[in-house]
Amino acid sequence: MTSTREYLDFATDIAFRAGRQALSHFQTGVEADRKADLSPVTIADRTGEELLRRLIHARFPDHAVVGEEMGVSGDSRYRWILDPIDGTRSFVRGVPLFGVLVALEIEGEPVVGVCYLPALDEMVAAGRGEGCRWNGREARVSSIGSLEDALVSVTEPAGLSEMHPAFWEGLKKKAGTIRGYSDCYGHVLVATGRADVMLDPVMNLWDNAALLPILEEAGGSFTDWSGRRTIDGGSAISTNGELLDAVLALEE
Repeated sequence: MTSTREYLDFATDIAFRAGRQALSHFQTGVEADRKADLSPVTIADRTGEELLRRLIHARFPDHAVVGEEMGVSGDSRYRWILDPIDGTRSFVRGVPLFGVLVALEIEGEPVVGVCYLPALDEMVAAGRGEGCRWNGREARVSSIGSLEDALVSVTEPAGLSEMHPAFWEGLKKKAGTIRGYSDCYGHVLVATGRADVMLDPVMNLWDNAALLPILEEAGGSFTDWSGRRTIDGGSAISTNGELLDAVLALEE
């Protein structure tokens, strides 16, 4: 029987390999196509997911896989959830704040989450009961206890202000610092104690799956906009745990 530690080591390895492959396209003038939802996709997204799927199938042929670019394959109590490049807009513009996300869900529970930021060479990896590691050392959230002292990150402030106007106004009044560290990078900043809150009002399954175990194993919280612990909520709030109630109160 494969242990959580073995799954975590495997996920870390394939995320690293996909990330190094992505770097061969980074800052080369790579062009993006538009998907049906108008979000960008590049050759690096497609080949990255192909590599991840190939490696998973070779090691765990009976496991199911769901990915942003190639959909769902297989049916199993073991499900790998992939985002080969989270932050494609950053990738296309040559900004290094993009990551490879790999998660494993067993019987509906995310038990392994890995985020590799290849352009920064940062690996954040967590397994249920195994803790969270940041480039090999323990990763822990901050101990900030008030929004007034907090660094809050937001992927798209304009979208947040349109979808949750009262929340946005309250946040601007109460948060000590608001910055635009986007996509998985912002959530990783919370897991490693470099930020205290990360807000994403629009998220997909493959954006969320790796982040839940990462945040929880680092001592923080990962919920949807209503405060529900889930990877299927369509939105995401990462906090150091201390600030979750204060953040949720802004929506009231």
